[in-house]
Amino acid sequence: MGFARMSDSGRIETLTHRLILPRDANHYGTLYAGSLLTLALEAGYATAYRAVGIEANLVLKRVLDLRCDVPVPVGCVVQIRGREVHRARAQVVVALHGSPITPGARPWMDGLMQFVQVDGQGRPTPIGTEPAPAGTGSDPPQRDPAGPPWDRLRQRALRALAIRR
Repeated sequence: MGFARMSDSGRIETLTHRLILPRDANHYGTLYAGSLLTLALEAGYATAYRAVGIEANLVLKRVLDLRCDVPVPVGCVVQIRGREVHRARAQVVVALHGSPITPGARPWMDGLMQFVQVDGQGRPTPIGTEPAPAGTGSDPPQRDPAGPPWDRLRQRALRALAIRR
């Protein structure tokens, strides 16, 4: 996984790569929904952790949205980009954008996850209001020609948070 400060808003973007193996597949030979959720949760947690910083003690509150638009066959290497799109007193919402490594290929998933910072007793505790500074890492993630849909995902997150309060 790589981390890089993105110049468009100074937010940190995470990048996760994964080879889809037969153990990840359903009976059609494509990515099983349970495996998709596992991959998304791992990428989401890493993104939330990176956004909150070293003091992070996060728990998943809920998956606000997770969509798989394209079947992913066994043998594909996929990437999932993650980025913080909303922060409140004790929570952070991250957006995920999944695409194949193949240039020009259609994105296969996107999603939103809400994490809560908790204390030692498991109660919500405030987190800082500023994103964590960028650390050292690998090269910046590749960009799709249209770029990741962070603004669209941010708006979707805000709608979902308003509905589910």
